[in-house]
Amino acid sequence: MARRTKTVAKKLVEFALSKKAEDVVLLDLRKITTMTDFFVICTGKSDVQVKAIADAVIEGAKKEKIGVYHVEGTEALTWVLVDLVDVVVHVFQPATRNYYQLERLWRDADTEEFNYEED
Repeated sequence: MARRTKTVAKKLVEFALSKKAEDVVLLDLRKITTMTDFFVICTGKSDVQVKAIADAVIEGAKKEKIGVYHVEGTEALTWVLVDLVDVVVHVFQPATRNYYQLERLWRDADTEEFNYEED
């Protein structure tokens, strides 16, 4: 099951990157909390991009038959949280991401970084 969860998390990273998400990190929380297995954290530079990234994650998850449990933040679009139970995706605007510093808060987690690459 753990391998499958990481595969799902990486698929969600791909969905975010498809909308040019920046500074994408995958935090493996399995050794430090039971709350969830992984966080995907990424940045969109505007309301429009944050919405596009979140929508890509939600739509991609549904197409892959990955259940979306809860979504928050779609009104303000400074921080959209997509809860898929075993993986939680956080899509931030830069100032909000800098303010909350989730990577620092969860610094004990194993971390992988991903960047958008044009073909």
